[in-house]
Amino acid sequence: MGNSRETLIELPYRPRRLQALLHRKMRRFNVVVSHRRFGKSILGINHLIRAAASSDLPRPRFAYLSPSYRQAKSVAWDYLKHFTAPIPGAQRSETELRVDLPNGARLALLGADNPDALRGIYLDGVVFDEFGQMAPRVFSEIVRPALADRKGWALFIGTPRGRNGFYRLYEHAKSQKGWFTALYKASETRILSRSELEDAQRSMTPEEYAQEFECSFQAAVAGAYYASLVEAAETEGRIGKVPWDPRLPVHTAWDLGIDDATAIWFCQQNGAEVRLIDFYESSGVGLDHYARALQARPYVYGDHLLPHDAQVRELGSGRSRIETLASLGVRAKVGRALGIEDGVNAARLLLPRCWFDAAKCARGIEALRDYRREYDERLGAFRARPVHDWSSHAADAFRYLAVGLRMNGAARAMPEATVFEYDPFAW
Repeated sequence: MGNSRETLIELPYRPRRLQALLHRKMRRFNVVVSHRRFGKSILGINHLIRAAASSDLPRPRFAYLSPSYRQAKSVAWDYLKHFTAPIPGAQRSETELRVDLPNGARLALLGADNPDALRGIYLDGVVFDEFGQMAPRVFSEIVRPALADRKGWALFIGTPRGRNGFYRLYEHAKSQKGWFTALYKASETRILSRSELEDAQRSMTPEEYAQEFECSFQAAVAGAYYASLVEAAETEGRIGKVPWDPRLPVHTAWDLGIDDATAIWFCQQNGAEVRLIDFYESSGVGLDHYARALQARPYVYGDHLLPHDAQVRELGSGRSRIETLASLGVRAKVGRALGIEDGVNAARLLLPRCWFDAAKCARGIEALRDYRREYDERLGAFRARPVHDWSSHAADAFRYLAVGLRMNGAARAMPEATVFEYDPFAW
């Protein structure tokens, strides 16, 4: 168990050939792309258990991170209980989804749906399950610093869902010293029989099969609203360096969160061309924080476009958020209440006109790629509403931009000449 009097404990885990190979080959940072039914969740859980049980660090901490806390419970909790059952003295907490081992190590299941709740922890090892469904900043801003002082390790496992954050991490890792990468297709692993794969092909679209079983990052994401349009923008060179032009006003579009994130797009117009020059998102802070974020930038602002519910008065203060922003020096306009589908259609019409700054808008672009319809497992069909996750805030803000941004004419050069009547359908 990692101390001077080691005890041999046999766990009920018999790794497949490829799983055993991965356990031996992995380094400090690892990205494993695998097909469905490869056994990646069992692999990740047992990699954590072995590391935790053999650790001789003081109070070692390990985590299994899923896109949501609910997913962590449904996918990994039974595995964690099952594979730690033979360890004498292991204590399990159903309410906190954690197992404490007798050497002081703790294994916890966590969700990435509230990234800021992860701040302040330290980790000696972490498994990211389906990293492509998480906000990319979960690793770069939050978990990576948590691994720093004790030189903890990370394992990213998942199946492709388009060219999202998981794809970019995999491509980045392939050229990085100290990183290990692997990709396992169902046609090559022989874990699933040929007849099973042939049956799957008959019941799935070619894109679905290519993604789920052949690990194709190029296949279209099922239910995605904007992924193909963002892909087109990248192919056409409209995602790159887009400098701020001080001769043009900067307009902003907001999605205002209450208990979650607030997202802001910054754009400039030059005729029919819309330049997305900046993006900002945060959570757990007041409106004064966002007012300061605007003031800290060198831009001269035109319109600030807010969703229609920004004018609803809050019970505590008696003021609406648009009134609060006005008191902070941000004079905003409120858009019409439109259904999601109408707003999505407006965004689809706007996207071919857009140029994105790849660096400053990276998080927003990633969200647009990942924004998708909710899938009803029981009915086997997509619902009319989108999934509410980390990508929703940026996508909603972009939708408000599409509805509220006037496109019928060139933007004027001076900010005092850019006050226009709000007409969501002018273009």
